[in-house]
Amino acid sequence: MNKEKAIFCWSGGKDSALALYKILNETQYDVIALLTTVNKEFQRVSMHGVREILLEEQARQINIPLEKIYVDTNCSNNTYEMKMEEVLLRYKASGVAKVIFGDIFLEDLRQYRENNLKKVNMEAVFPLWKRNTRELIFEFIDLGFKTVICCTNNTYLPDHFAGRVIDKALINSLPSEVDPCGENGEFHTFTFGGPIFKKPVAIQMGEKVLKTYEIKTMKNGKEIPELQGYWFADILPA
Repeated sequence: MNKEKAIFCWSGGKDSALALYKILNETQYDVIALLTTVNKEFQRVSMHGVREILLEEQARQINIPLEKIYVDTNCSNNTYEMKMEEVLLRYKASGVAKVIFGDIFLEDLRQYRENNLKKVNMEAVFPLWKRNTRELIFEFIDLGFKTVICCTNNTYLPDHFAGRVIDKALINSLPSEVDPCGENGEFHTFTFGGPIFKKPVAIQMGEKVLKTYEIKTMKNGKEIPELQGYWFADILPA
């Protein structure tokens, strides 16, 4: 059976890794590229803060070509969407019709992705959609994946969680308001080993840094600026 060509919207984290594992073990899709957004100034994966050199080594060990979209630190959403559309149209011209994501239950994010893909007549695929997140993370661990927390939202988790390798004991120690997969943005991860890797990515831990960002929240129908802090563990090549 001929497989459909697809690209994978790759974060480098655990949900992406598990979703890719499931896709690679099925017969429907041929994943021809991992697509990741990288901050051009800092040479790090956007939001996760993982070094570009580790992202590249990760893709080498997975043995799927890496496609990087470079964005500026203050890149607007419109600019991001234009860059993404340009890349998607290039893949569409080569016969790709599907884009795969590791999202689990955020309805507004799914709708945003699907609406953007409709503009270029492409479709989204969500292998993990509506799965129980506690079951997913335990399945991930049982499969032998290795992942480290690279970033935490300090509204939910203190700094000592950043830089820790996820195991069942860590999941069981999470506060009750934190989703086991961090699906609400409580934490992000970098996956460095597991069944989709030829060999693990060798890493060591660097310093932890607290960074704050201004976000806008809606209160009484008005946008209110607020500061939100994130602890980043600087993961280094070993």
